Amino acid sequence: MFSGIVAEVGKVAGIARREGTVCFTVAAPQVAPQLEPGASVAVNGACQTVTGTRDRELSFDSVAETLKKTNLSLLAMGSPVNLEAALRLGDRISGHLVSGHVDGTGTVRAKRSVGHNNYDFAVQVPDDCRIYVREKGSISLDGVSLTVKAVRGSMVEVTVIPFTLEGTIIRNWRVGSVVNVEVDQIAKYLSPKPGTK
Repeated sequence: MFSGIVAEVGKVAGIARREGTVCFTVAAPQVAPQLEPGASVAVNGACQTVTGTRDRELSFDSVAETLKKTNLSLLAMGSPVNLEAALRLGDRISGHLVSGHVDGTGTVRAKRSVGHNNYDFAVQVPDDCRIYVREKGSISLDGVSLTVKAVRGSMVEVTVIPFTLEGTIIRNWRVGSVVNVEVDQIAKYLSPKPGTK
């Protein structure tokens, strides 16, 4: 489990493709020394197993299903990525409970300044995620725990403060950016599934 509080923005330092699997190496001088092979790390919100660590870098393999469901398939050399090591039992949860099991990808449709270097983003989320998103609820976008400001159809609006903007890859979001979406776990299990009563 994760909290959606990004520990470091890493940078893709290597990509190797092998029969439907992609092995990524990420420069992560703060996070990599904390991890050992077999540990879990959220990469843009997608839970990945660390396969190796060396020289303040970590490696992980993304399988076809992960590449299909997330924006990890869009990573290139030098791409920045949000990183968070898995929570330990007893850790403070400063965001919300995030599983790292991405529900799908959304698209940034609007970015608007709301003063003092705060920005509102409107993200179009997948149709099957909408039922689980509530105003003032939580959502994880690219692994960042955010509060939902408003929901208008398939559009979810969030406000990002300067601290979050500077400490995550949100600073690179533009209209058209593809982002990983994970809905709130509590909403997912308490809300009825679409088509049921």
